[in-house]
Amino acid sequence: MSGSVQREYLESRILSADGVELVRILYRSAVEAVESARQNLRRGEIRERTAAINNAIAILGELTASLNHAAGTELSHSLYALYDYMLGRLIEANFRQSDPPLAEVSKLLGTLLEGWAQIQAQADTAAPASCVSPAYGAPPDDDEATGAYQPRFAFSY
Repeated sequence: MSGSVQREYLESRILSADGVELVRILYRSAVEAVESARQNLRRGEIRERTAAINNAIAILGELTASLNHAAGTELSHSLYALYDYMLGRLIEANFRQSDPPLAEVSKLLGTLLEGWAQIQAQADTAAPASCVSPAYGAPPDDDEATGAYQPRFAFSY
């Protein structure tokens, strides 16, 4: 698939995805970025390795920003700590030009991705009002009539 077509496909998936699928897309993208960094590290491609690590860091930043600490869930606080740990490992991998931290982050992200795949499977068989609120929540009552609603990306996990 060409780059342009692939971008359009991904954009379409993102715009039509629910909250769980958006998280899965981010995890998949982060895993791909870390694996790209590992390949570039093996080939000695410093610029490309750094770009891939920076991409993974940006994705983890988005995941961190999407956590809903106001809900008071232990899961959001645990994920925050895990994302922070992975960020540190990515920075270490880039600084030391070392594969083990990248391998560890890839494995952690893969485990999280599997967990969200299970959540998606459960959500597909259960009622839509499961443990994760949609990324595009219902419009607030006061904005509904005016059409001023803007999508929000607040995940409740």
